[in-house]
Amino acid sequence: QVQLVESGGGLVQAGGSLKLSCVVSGSVFSMNHMAWYRQAPGKERELVARIFSSHTAEYGDSVKGRFTITRTNAKKTVFLQMNSLEPEDTGVYYCNMWRGTVVDYWGQGTQVTVSS
Repeated sequence: QVQLVESGGGLVQAGGSLKLSCVVSGSVFSMNHMAWYRQAPGKERELVARIFSSHTAEYGDSVKGRFTITRTNAKKTVFLQMNSLEPEDTGVYYCNMWRGTVVDYWGQGTQVTVSS
């Protein structure tokens, strides 16, 4: 059974930092791509950042220069370092593992709240 478990969310003041982690179990990790999405209340889920099996990373426009996505294949873990947080970053952050149409798994999400 494939599981993605996120951690690291919480309440932080604007300008602060948080680091999210997502640990994968029950699946091969290194050949799959990983991503972080977020969903704010009343809004659609949006892509925050993704990192391919090649370790190439891409970011949503709103987080470029503030967030960094990394992965450690040996620990089957993907990270999201979030700096200079803004109230607009508030939402539930979800970890996603995908590869074409063959692999598509999601975590349960972790809440991030940024106070002004």
